[in-house]
Amino acid sequence: MAKSGTSIQKREKEKARTQNRMDKDVRKADAKERRSKGRDAVDGVDPDIAGIVPGPQPLPPEFGGGPRVEDQ
Repeated sequence: MAKSGTSIQKREKEKARTQNRMDKDVRKADAKERRSKGRDAVDGVDPDIAGIVPGPQPLPPEFGGGPRVEDQ
């Protein structure tokens, strides 16, 4: 008779596992939809690199960048 309790517990665990899997699939689909909406490229330009100019970059002010003042 002890085995019937374990069957019930196994079935409950299986139900919970199935429900978690379904919830995860829904979350994945939502995330995929959000990513596709949020990454709209404007005029074929990747928004992550828009405005980046190739070549040497100016130094930040804390490293002596910006307009130079000539010593006299």
